[in-house]
Amino acid sequence: MLLIPAIDLKDGQCVRLKQGDMDQSTVFSENPAAMARQWVDKGARRVHLVDLNGAFAGKPKNEAAIKAILKELGPDIDVQLGGGIRDLDTIERYLDIGLRYVIIGTAAVKNPGFLQDACSAFGGHIIVGLDAKDGKVATDGWSKLTGHEVVDLARKYEDYGVESIIYTDIGRDGMLSGINIDATVALSQSISIPVIASGGLSNLDDIRNLCAVEEDGVEGVICGRSIYSGDLDFEEAQALADELTSQE
Repeated sequence: MLLIPAIDLKDGQCVRLKQGDMDQSTVFSENPAAMARQWVDKGARRVHLVDLNGAFAGKPKNEAAIKAILKELGPDIDVQLGGGIRDLDTIERYLDIGLRYVIIGTAAVKNPGFLQDACSAFGGHIIVGLDAKDGKVATDGWSKLTGHEVVDLARKYEDYGVESIIYTDIGRDGMLSGINIDATVALSQSISIPVIASGGLSNLDDIRNLCAVEEDGVEGVICGRSIYSGDLDFEEAQALADELTSQE
């Protein structure tokens, strides 16, 4: 079970948003590369980056900070990035500087042809981020709720050849209210590619619950507000996950 610390980048700083609101941000560090190193030193094997400015602008906006993180961590740690990725040139540029995975969110829903092209050109490197509320997919920084069912889109993307799906319950993100295990498992059981849980991780019970469903295809979990607020000790959580999954 991968515990994947999130580093949300806004204006070159590491921040956390509440409910996806750019105006409700808390700055946790002015040195994202040092923050990434801290999580790796505590046992992280993959790091999750979000270019928040890029997500809203529709193009990369925090490249300097992203490059600094990649330089700090080197090639042995997988880094995945979402936010503002709308064309193949951007994907190629990011992979060339050392990113392992590129996450496509809104563009996957609005422009499935682009996603298909990305999977063809960069197989093994494309993750889709599906943000949903009550089973329906949301786009544009969660501001628009579509009529698409999560499971239907995930199956379509699986056919395209995406590497995995990050499933975020946007009603829980940043609220420390617990992972939506039932919805995450329902999704993972309906497809054969891995699912990464996101939204609401709050304590070690969440880790135990996730490890219990790893065999259903839940590969990991994005760790956000809880590890910054101190509600969850990342090092302890990763050690617990390793212990539980080694017993299976």
